[in-house]
Amino acid sequence: MKNVAKLNNPVILMVCSIIIIMITALFSIKIFATNENKTSSIQKEIEIVKNDNPLNIDKILLENASSEIIQEMLIEEIDLEYTTEYRNNSNLPKGTIQVIQEGRDGKQNVIVIKKYKGNEIISEEVVAENLIKASINKIVEIGTGIGTNNYKAQVGDTVYVTSNLLAVRLEPNTEAEKVCTLKKGTSVNIKKIENTDWLYISSTEHNGYIASDCITNINPNSTYTYKEENEDTNSKSSLIAKLDFNMNLNKPSGFSLSQFKKVLQGQAADKNKVFEENAEYFYYSEKQYGLNGIFLAAVGIHESGWGTSRISLDKKNLFGYGAYDSNPYGGAYNFNTYSEGIDLLARVFVKYYINPNGTVIYDGNLANGKFYNGNTLSSINVKYASDKNWASSVYKWMQYLYNSL
Repeated sequence: MKNVAKLNNPVILMVCSIIIIMITALFSIKIFATNENKTSSIQKEIEIVKNDNPLNIDKILLENASSEIIQEMLIEEIDLEYTTEYRNNSNLPKGTIQVIQEGRDGKQNVIVIKKYKGNEIISEEVVAENLIKASINKIVEIGTGIGTNNYKAQVGDTVYVTSNLLAVRLEPNTEAEKVCTLKKGTSVNIKKIENTDWLYISSTEHNGYIASDCITNINPNSTYTYKEENEDTNSKSSLIAKLDFNMNLNKPSGFSLSQFKKVLQGQAADKNKVFEENAEYFYYSEKQYGLNGIFLAAVGIHESGWGTSRISLDKKNLFGYGAYDSNPYGGAYNFNTYSEGIDLLARVFVKYYINPNGTVIYDGNLANGKFYNGNTLSSINVKYASDKNWASSVYKWMQYLYNSL
């Protein structure tokens, strides 16, 4: 639901003011939720964000009356994206990705002020937020051990649950009714592969759909011998042959883990080794969410100046995400790790920018497509960045990285 009101009507302004006062009063509340199960990290603390940018109605009225710039207030219910925590596991072969806790988006109400010059939006700023439903963080284990395991699910296989608690659902999406919960290590049989994200399985408890990234072919009760394999399945020439300014960015680059590390290590401009030390997370984002991870890295390089910007250093935010024009530093999201920001921006691009509304994406979710204008650099530029040269700048870094192989 979205309510839109032009801020040039005294009655509407009075109603808006009352709404804002009511919402602002809520923002002093803090809710603390504890989780007795120490193996789970479901939002140990939920905090309703304070309104640090209270509206000045008189100022808005004055600006609307004295210039061509018109301001508009929108009250929206939006998704509160979960964050992903990555943990190394030396008992798993190198490059393995295992989800041990599924992520879940929350919900929040926001008040957004948009400024227009003519029909063009020149700025957009969230001025107030109110939490409705908390998100649940996703926890992923990544293998750092010996060997490789390139298992791909096949119908008829017996596999094992990796998540501490895994929901079995009636339909292949995260909003579908849950029919039961499976514990870590439970064996299940694959009956059907719905898509890359969902499997229809049978177990001793129930049949239904489970997330495909929450299973493994490794029996937790037996010894498994891992093989050393050449993971660089795509050559430099074959990868570069696909590079084009108009390439579709909602497709994986095809770079292996070692190739991501190769192109992002030893770069003189990476003075703080931010990209070198976090190269793997661009690979994991590509594997989990299906976008071009080199494009994602190029955006981070361009926006943060190879990790040297104040926002990237202080807030571990390589993309300037949330940095509105009126208050860039104050508005920018703060992440605990660089990997959290990389993972989140991958999902933001997939969910809002590079797939049309209704496209099936990660976790069986559907793309929102709010800012979709196409899946090429030029198309993304239209709604992602006010800088008209943004696409060209990002492509320059994509070329640089591809040619660093």
